[in-house]
Amino acid sequence: MINGEKIVDQPIRWAMIGGGRGSQIGYIHRSAALRDANFELVAGAFDVDPERGKDFGINCHVDPDRCYPDYKTLIEEEAKRPDGVQAVSIATPNFTHFEIAKAALEAGLHVYCEKPLCFTTEEAEELEALVKKTGKVMFISYGYCGHQMIEQARQMIARGDLGKIRIVNMQFAHGAHNVAVEKKSGSTAWRVDPKKAGPAYVLGDVGTHMVYLSEAMMPDMNIKRLMCSKQSFVEGRQLEDNAMTIMEYDNGAVGYIWSSCVNAGSEFGARFRIVGEKASIAWDVEHPNQLAYEVQGKPQSVMQRGAGYLYPEAVADDRIGGGHPEGLFESWSNLYTRFAKAIDKNEKGEEIDFWYPDIHAGVLGVKWVEKCAQSGDQGGAWIDF
Repeated sequence: MINGEKIVDQPIRWAMIGGGRGSQIGYIHRSAALRDANFELVAGAFDVDPERGKDFGINCHVDPDRCYPDYKTLIEEEAKRPDGVQAVSIATPNFTHFEIAKAALEAGLHVYCEKPLCFTTEEAEELEALVKKTGKVMFISYGYCGHQMIEQARQMIARGDLGKIRIVNMQFAHGAHNVAVEKKSGSTAWRVDPKKAGPAYVLGDVGTHMVYLSEAMMPDMNIKRLMCSKQSFVEGRQLEDNAMTIMEYDNGAVGYIWSSCVNAGSEFGARFRIVGEKASIAWDVEHPNQLAYEVQGKPQSVMQRGAGYLYPEAVADDRIGGGHPEGLFESWSNLYTRFAKAIDKNEKGEEIDFWYPDIHAGVLGVKWVEKCAQSGDQGGAWIDF
């Protein structure tokens, strides 16, 4: 169980790039990183408007002299300080991720980056090579994989509770953009602009979350090929707002991912069902404390977060004991705890002996989006992965 005691000798000196005033995701990053005192927010380039960013940083108790106008100045000035930052989190629009992550890694910083990592597999592989060269830790912000029941699902699959996996049925299909909200919302406008969002909208924005959840739970299963049908239902929208992807895995299993922002009436719509030869499990991100476990021929059951019957690896992610509901902030906090542990082990020259959404996860997500877009552009053709 996580109880907030220190896991590093000193809090890691940490900065944020983006995530300033009005950024919902920025608040989640800060809340998660600062919860267990493993990180200290000492610097930031919080906004494209330098004065607004400085004012925001001051209100977050950051020294005014360390509230920088842009990421380049932050990296340059912090490198001059004996107490300069050790790690940065990148919470900026998609089109900036590659250049910022590259600059941070080259400066010897550990990086926590929003997804998708970048636009192309070529760029992603360049960052992967840079991570290997510098030896630094790079996390990709797949925030749902830190939920305790994801670890339980991973352990159940690994231990054979479900038998051989046959079907992976996943969706992240909300209805928040079923009309052209981008005409009034700047945070949506860049997401549907190919120059700023890359080759896809919902495939990269929500679909990649489910791709990584499947990898986290089933790390030994690899996608062999896929086909994708994608649509832009809202008139004038340049990128897809709905997509259906079918995947075949190297173990003979099949997978389905529905990625959508036009599922009218759906508040969130992120869930999965994993079907094995003996049993199935199902999980819904809106009810993250429960994992359905259904064994053929036996009564259906629902496993509860924090319960004594969970596997030890899942209980280790528990924060407040069974019965009390946990949610997104706990999931992200668990991931930032792993980020801190990984940095600590890295700087001590020790092996990182636990899983997390690493640079490989970032490459996988970019490649999946690229292949889905390629398939969709070819009318749903099968594409080798």
